[in-house]
Parts: sequence; C-alpha cells; structure tokens
Amino acid sequence: MAKVLVIGSGAREHAIAKSFLDSDQVETVFVAPGNPGMKRDGIETVAIGELDFDALINFAKENQVDLTFVGPEVPLAAGIVDEFESAGLKAFGPNKQSAQLESDKDFAKHFMMMNGIPTAQFGSFTNESDAIKFAAKFSFPVVVKQTGLAAGKGVAIAQDQSELETAVTAAIASDGRVLIEEFIKGEEFSVMVLLGGKNHILFPVSQDHKKIFANDEGPNTGGMGAYSPVPHVDDKLVLKTIKTIIDPTIAGLEKQQLLFNGVMYIGCIMDGDTPKVIEYNLRFGDPETQVLLPQLKTDFYHVITELMNGHRPDVDFQMDSFYLGVVVSAPGYPENPKQDIPMPDLPANVYYAGVHEQDGQLLSKGGRIFTIYDHAATLKEAQQKVYAELSQINLSDFYFRPDIGYRDL
Repeated sequence: MAKVLVIGSGAREHAIAKSFLDSDQVETVFVAPGNPGMKRDGIETVAIGELDFDALINFAKENQVDLTFVGPEVPLAAGIVDEFESAGLKAFGPNKQSAQLESDKDFAKHFMMMNGIPTAQFGSFTNESDAIKFAAKFSFPVVVKQTGLAAGKGVAIAQDQSELETAVTAAIASDGRVLIEEFIKGEEFSVMVLLGGKNHILFPVSQDHKKIFANDEGPNTGGMGAYSPVPHVDDKLVLKTIKTIIDPTIAGLEKQQLLFNGVMYIGCIMDGDTPKVIEYNLRFGDPETQVLLPQLKTDFYHVITELMNGHRPDVDFQMDSFYLGVVVSAPGYPENPKQDIPMPDLPANVYYAGVHEQDGQLLSKGGRIFTIYDHAATLKEAQQKVYAELSQINLSDFYFRPDIGYRDL
C-alpha cells in the first residue's frame, strides 16, 4: 500500500488528497501544511510549509512516501520538483523551467507565438510610457496583466485612460514588466490536462467564476465557484480546441524540451468561433478541481503513477451528472478579508481551505474558506441542490456568489 504526500493547504489540495485516499492502492495521505478541516476525511496534516523543501524532502524520506503531488504554483515556480527529483523522490509537477509557463506570462505569450497557438494580441514592456502608448492601438477596455504569479488576481480590465495608467504602474511596480493585451469579449472555459511526457489525459471542460460579485462584476478573485461539464462547450468545440491549442501546446513543449509529468491548466476564451488561450497554469485550478476530481471514476493514484511510468492509462469519467461548486469566502475578500470567524457545522460534501483550529474550534483564516459541491442530472438541478444546502447553514458571517452556473442557465 502506498503513501502519498500532497503539497498545499487549500480546497484544491483537500480534493486531491481525498481522491488519493479513495484509491485501493493508497494507505496514507499526508498534506503539508494542509488545514485542520482535512482531518475529517482521514487525511493527515503535516506542519511543514510548502516552501520548506529540505524539511519536506526529509519528511518524505523518513515516512517512505511513494509519491508527492504538488498542488500550488508558488513551490512549483521555486523548483520543488527539481529538488525532490535530485533527492531521488518521485514528484508530480513541472520542473522550474517548465513552470515558467505560469510564473512568467511574458515567457508564456512568446511560447504561444513561437508555436502558432491562438491568443490575444499583446505587447510586453518595462517602461510605463511605452506600455501606455502601445495600449492606444486598442479601443477600451484594455487588458493589463502582471507577468509574475499573483494568485489569480494579477489582471486588470482598464475601462479608461486613468484605469489603464493606474494598472500599468501597479504591474511594473510588482514585476518590473507589464503585458498589454487586446480585450476579447467571449465565453471563457477551462481545460485541465494531465501530462506524462508525451502522454496526456483530458478532463471534462469546466468554467470558473473569477469576479467577486454576481453577473461577473467587481474585482478578480482566485475563483468563486465552478461547474462541469459546460453545456455550451460541445464536442465539436472541444475537438477544435484539441487541434488548435492542446496538440500544438504539447508539440511545443516537446520541441522546446519542456515536457513534464504534471498538470497543465489551459484557460481559454472564444473569440467569435476561434478558441484562444488566455493563460497557462501548471497545476490544477481552484475551484475547478473540486468539481472535476469527483467525476473521475478511474483510480486517481493509478492514473498518476501510470503517466509517470510513461504509459497512457484508460480513464473513465462519469457521463450522467453535472457537478457544481460554490466557494464561501470571508467578507471583505479579496482586498481585506475578515479573519477568525467561527465556522458553522458543515456537511460532508465540503472541501476546506482557509481555516485554522483554536481550542477545538475551527476558525476562518484567509479569503476563501471552503467549497461546497454537489451533482445532479441537470445543471439547474445541481445549482438548486447546492444553494438549498447553503441555505441550511448559518452563513450570515460569510459571503458567496448567488449565481454560480448562470452563464449556462
């Protein structure tokens, strides 16, 4: 029986750890640092930070861990997989060089250009006046992006000159560089791909809800909810996305010696009839993971180990339900979330994120607190089911969007 270590602490990592624990091949799942809400599912948390590579490696060796799965982007960008592999340990995730496709958006956009992958027109600048001058070629709104990691919040949609200048100044102050992109008004969708070198497994399409308020208003967050599958992203569109985006991406990775074992999240948007890439992430999305992994009927540990061993496993996903998840956050998120709110009793279909424990009581910690998810035969029924469950919980001290799934409903 195998032992698995998951790196991270959020609802995504809770979902990953639970999927591993459901495997008949897995005996124990550790999560470092994890959160105390995970313990309810029999997951063992380890008080080691996700960037303390030496301590994590020592723990994995001492506890004879068979596989480490890295959840979040920060340790991947810092080279955790390189460190684990140098220590003779198996880790699922991209090395530091490949992780640049997420950690450096300028690197990613040039990768798309070199490999003929459709994306928005863009310019990359270290000088504010050059960036603002370039933006004048587009009509408002204009997209302004930080080039480094920003926890899903490094994008501004400038509606006028004043907002443009403010966003450009902030991005350059943060990363020393800014991306200016044309704004594409179209439907977004997320594609998750498990990579094992040249082999890959495609998950059902999902759709995230980034804005804090209903009808996609307000600032960007790390994600306020998701659903999958996505009815308006039909088989024809998926095949087109595979042909024009996924296959050229994998070919580009091979050509530039960037192939890896890990997850590639491709954020896509429809520009008329053409799917284009918004961004690459080199890990599972949050909250998409919380509605994707429950759809996987094949043993998750088997899938990951087969990919790492150079094989492409046969994978089976459920085909008769829609999954929908709603993120419950602290009031004030994303700018200034309230802390240490006592947690109410929650049902079993919850993945915990921003919680800590004090004198046996769970309290909120951070911005996104937990994801509640469920499934039903139709998307509307899944939505009704989740919101009915939320209505039975005392969440007067918390916040959640009331319209997850609205684009298809």
